[in-house]
Amino acid sequence: MRADILTLATLISLTTALVADIPSSSRPENNLRPWRRISDQIIRKIWRIPEKQNVFTAPKVDSSLANHGLPLGKLQARYGEDMVLRFNISTPKEASALAEASSILFLDVWEFTEDWVDIRMAKDVVPSLLGLLPDSLKHSHRPLMRDFSLAETIFDTQPSSGSDPSAPSNGLKTFTLGPSSSSKVHENNIFFSDYQPLSVITHWMQLLRSLFPTHVRLANIGISYEGRDIPAMRVGVHPKNNDKPSGPRKTIIISGGSHAREWISVSTVNYVAWSLITSFGKSRSVTELLEAFDWIFIPTLNPDGYVYSWETDRLWRKNRQPTSLRFCNGVDLDRSFNFKWDGESSRGNPCSESYAGEAPFEGVEAKRFADWAKNETENHNVEFVGFLDLHSYSQQVLYPYSFSCTESPPTLENLEELALGLAKAIRVSHGGYKYKATSACQGNVAMTGVKKIFPRMESGGGSALDWFYHELRVNYAYQIKLRDTGSYGFLLPKDNIIPTGKEMLHAVKYFGKYLAGEIGLADTASSEEPQLKDPEPEPEIEDVEDVASELRRRRRR
Repeated sequence: MRADILTLATLISLTTALVADIPSSSRPENNLRPWRRISDQIIRKIWRIPEKQNVFTAPKVDSSLANHGLPLGKLQARYGEDMVLRFNISTPKEASALAEASSILFLDVWEFTEDWVDIRMAKDVVPSLLGLLPDSLKHSHRPLMRDFSLAETIFDTQPSSGSDPSAPSNGLKTFTLGPSSSSKVHENNIFFSDYQPLSVITHWMQLLRSLFPTHVRLANIGISYEGRDIPAMRVGVHPKNNDKPSGPRKTIIISGGSHAREWISVSTVNYVAWSLITSFGKSRSVTELLEAFDWIFIPTLNPDGYVYSWETDRLWRKNRQPTSLRFCNGVDLDRSFNFKWDGESSRGNPCSESYAGEAPFEGVEAKRFADWAKNETENHNVEFVGFLDLHSYSQQVLYPYSFSCTESPPTLENLEELALGLAKAIRVSHGGYKYKATSACQGNVAMTGVKKIFPRMESGGGSALDWFYHELRVNYAYQIKLRDTGSYGFLLPKDNIIPTGKEMLHAVKYFGKYLAGEIGLADTASSEEPQLKDPEPEPEIEDVEDVASELRRRRRR
């Protein structure tokens, strides 16, 4: 970890000198963009790599990019007897029995939709669980990750683990510095070749601020329970040729890492931020979005839990503050907000993965986030117009309300319209996956001719989604659950980082264009965006007109 900090601190200190001192003769023939040229020069200087060398091998010992994961032996000791079962549910009776049994046995519900529920448990608990379930569920389940134990899956999906086919068998890790004939610039970005610890992320954010001071500023959302900063980046630029009095600055929040084990959400926030930052001044559409809005990127709202998931328990979900039970730490931050808080359901069970605390906003980081947001609106002339809260997994675009399936938000039609557009923007991106757009409470609703409301697998009250929508009046608030649909769950392999980032980048661009009024029932945007300078490596949203026409068709229906 010290090497991580030392290396990236060195990157920052070298930035200014390198910006002024990169000779044109050293630039690759393939004309890398300035940001990539600078970063590559920094890396070459630190590791003393020859100018013409495109691949280098970082030593396993004392390298900031070496294996950060826990050894297999420790993982076997902690998770060796654990497994994840998927139960297919089709009736309210089944859902009720499964929810009750999971609560009785203190099981870790990984994810649930209208069709299935994934639950982690020790193998010797399986008979006890099945004994509490109706006969229809005793034969309606299957193990996930069936070819490997949970411990092996964690080991194989750790940063720089040997499961990466690009990692040499000698225990060293190879990184490509320049584009090759088989991959694009983004695939060669070292930072996104793997998941990154908090120490690396914070220094990377400082590096971006140093390289792009015109449109990147650092912010601190608050201090976590254990005393860590909750770091954020504010990305945006205000046009200087506007003589009219300026109203509140329209601002969009994109956050991740509320649940510590959802690493892909952290990487995706970073990927989208990096893509917008480095495209400013080169892509007309991105430049306009950064002029129209400020964008707040919060990689992890839960820094204590995120660090703990790296150093101790990969599957940790909550924050790290103590509870009334000495051996059960942590509050679920996404159940801690003060709107329709439903902590009574878990008040007596601090060991629950969805424990909401003893009172609203007991989760320290949730309270810091809410206080920061209120302060921005009350004292800093900010109007929050959009909120994207990234989670994993299940590939869903969810809109309010989370707390209830029987109450509808007053702007339901608008929320549904944009949710469908976001899901379509993801799907039509290169290699984009299919995401479902639905209400956040719909994970417990099955469609069998008539909508049936199932019992909740866990409380939906106290969510950040509902709080920002109802209390802060953010009209377009969404929770997006990223890849996958259960093959790996929270243990998504690192080769999904860039594809997931790309599909979310398409969604974020669509989101910004919609809020700017460029996309809607009356307006469509061209899929061909004019360029200001160099061609942008990331493709613009494809089939935007197709998305808008589909939304128009649905409205007429």
